[in-house]
Amino acid sequence: MNALGQHILVEFVGCDPNVLNEVTTIEQGMLAAADRANATIINSTFHYFSPYGVSGVVVIQESHLAVHTWPEYRYAAVDLFTCGDDVDPWKAFDYLKDVFKAQNYSALETRRGSLNLLTRIDFEPAELREQFKKYMKEGRIERNVWLTDKDENIALSLRHTGEVLYDERTPYQHVKVLNTYAFGKTLTLDNMIMCTEKDEFHYHEMMSHPLMMAHGNVKNVLVIGGGDGGVVREVLRHDSVQKVTMVEIDGKVVEAARLHLPQIAVAFDDPRLDLRIEDGIKFVANAPEDTYDLIVVDSTDPIGPAEGLFSEAFYRNCHRILNKNGAMIVQGEAPRFNEQVFLDIHQTLKSIFGPKNAHIMLFHVPTYPTGVWSGQIGVKGSFNPAEFDEAKVSEFCRIQQLKYYSPEIHKASFVLPPYVKEMIGR
Repeated sequence: MNALGQHILVEFVGCDPNVLNEVTTIEQGMLAAADRANATIINSTFHYFSPYGVSGVVVIQESHLAVHTWPEYRYAAVDLFTCGDDVDPWKAFDYLKDVFKAQNYSALETRRGSLNLLTRIDFEPAELREQFKKYMKEGRIERNVWLTDKDENIALSLRHTGEVLYDERTPYQHVKVLNTYAFGKTLTLDNMIMCTEKDEFHYHEMMSHPLMMAHGNVKNVLVIGGGDGGVVREVLRHDSVQKVTMVEIDGKVVEAARLHLPQIAVAFDDPRLDLRIEDGIKFVANAPEDTYDLIVVDSTDPIGPAEGLFSEAFYRNCHRILNKNGAMIVQGEAPRFNEQVFLDIHQTLKSIFGPKNAHIMLFHVPTYPTGVWSGQIGVKGSFNPAEFDEAKVSEFCRIQQLKYYSPEIHKASFVLPPYVKEMIGR
């Protein structure tokens, strides 16, 4: 080769959109392509951008392989740059064409650093090479694979090992479990973070205990969603509970939690639990009146199978099947994320339960967008969820060794900052 480097700019068209949206498949494919090209791999860095798109680079001793994908267009742009006679980027090209299942492609090859135009100088930094050899990591590839959960304005990135512990596409969603470095095993649905080992208790404790402690005598509970098992685990800590009916539309979420998040799914075998894999919206519509003391709606964001869980008709059916002193709590989004949905939920609960019986509770979840989340409450009875027996809560928290909920947190969660009060018109 009469040049220092060989550069191929590739456009893959008509690719499999599911492949183009899988960061682990792409990262592994790019590593394998570099290996096929006889390159020496140094490290890899890849990001997944929720809801779609992957960007990444494999750094090789002979330069790099880079990619960016647009699943919504079934398109991938790939940059293969190698130097030296022993590396063949066209072998990498052939391999990636199969990985992406491309129906068509275009490729432009150029030679970089023409030797006819360059003159080599006497530059042999042998002494420097020996000096820095002790810092080199021999035989180890540094992998940087990232999950980025984002909308058009906000993003959160977690680095993970690159391995997928659980990966199932169901009729409802894409269920995965990844192992992240900062937050441990992480359950994602359609590549959106649902819970992590490190901070799941923030959400699950707050979606259960404040309302149950304020009520004081919850016996019959309905949980809609909650396939990871966290809410069920917390609800069943209460001795008063006689029965919990959990209705989860996707059995694969339960399976993933059982296999890889057993400390969250620990209560699935409790004899008080009636676990049903079916549509929660239909279940609520057909349930008898005046049945439940508590309903917990532990849903995803209002897209896909969860969209109907945010409708007025669903909330009215929940009100109907609560007993006269019952209450419900809804995963209520955040005042600085999905703001309109946050407001819509509050207004709908006000219209159904009455202005004085619609409450908002705020708490922190580090891996949820903006870090501040809400539980929105509708009370059919006369009790106020902000009022509770402090001594009883203190003892409960001590015995159960809770890690987020406490008497102080209970009080603080119902204190809304001025900007939220302004949003909801208080």
